[in-house]
Amino acid sequence: MSRPETVADRILKFNEELAGTALHVPPDYRVINPFRGPQKERVLEVTTAFYRKYYNDDRPRRLVLGSSPARRGTAVTGVPFEDARFLESDTGVDVGGYAVSRPSAGFLDNVINRCGGRAKFYADFVMSFVCPLGLARTNLQGREVNANFYDNKELLGLLHDFLVDALERQIAFGVDTSVCYCIGISGNFDFLSEVNKERRFFKEIVALEHPRFITQYNGARTEEFMEKYLSAFRGEGN
Repeated sequence: MSRPETVADRILKFNEELAGTALHVPPDYRVINPFRGPQKERVLEVTTAFYRKYYNDDRPRRLVLGSSPARRGTAVTGVPFEDARFLESDTGVDVGGYAVSRPSAGFLDNVINRCGGRAKFYADFVMSFVCPLGLARTNLQGREVNANFYDNKELLGLLHDFLVDALERQIAFGVDTSVCYCIGISGNFDFLSEVNKERRFFKEIVALEHPRFITQYNGARTEEFMEKYLSAFRGEGN
């Protein structure tokens, strides 16, 4: 008798499907796919250990969606928003050289701890992305920087169908669709809201300021934004 399918099984299957995904983007952009290429075995090891630890059940969780993985963070570890140092200590897998500690991860780490820690937080939430593959572009100085799927109409047009399909497949993890939390109050939220008007994926979408915006530009208000996150996750005002 086979064991029941878990949320971990569904997420890992989704990641496996992403490994075979090829996206067409404008010339100055590139797609960063952590599930294929030279780092794929390490990513598979890390993600399998992480999701088996925290999602090895079939309880419904609420989605927390960023825009897309950072090119030096989730785009190479495969675990949304998590800090490489935590992944090493928590999964026992060495991810050195594959990711760096980011301000976003630090802010969200504090949110998770104040929600009761990782076991409690991940029992209630799945953190992921509207665009689950990383995007980068070459700027005018010739340096590669992070990009967003909503940067321009051409890029969004090329990715639109993939993004909607990815949302639908992530909802199929078995999530609670009464509310979705959107990290990013402008482009990411605008796109999610527009798609939701047509597809009715979620009853409500709650916008939250991006941790990078908080830590880099509003450090003095960190506690205020922290309380906004915690209040939203507790369902206060939803």
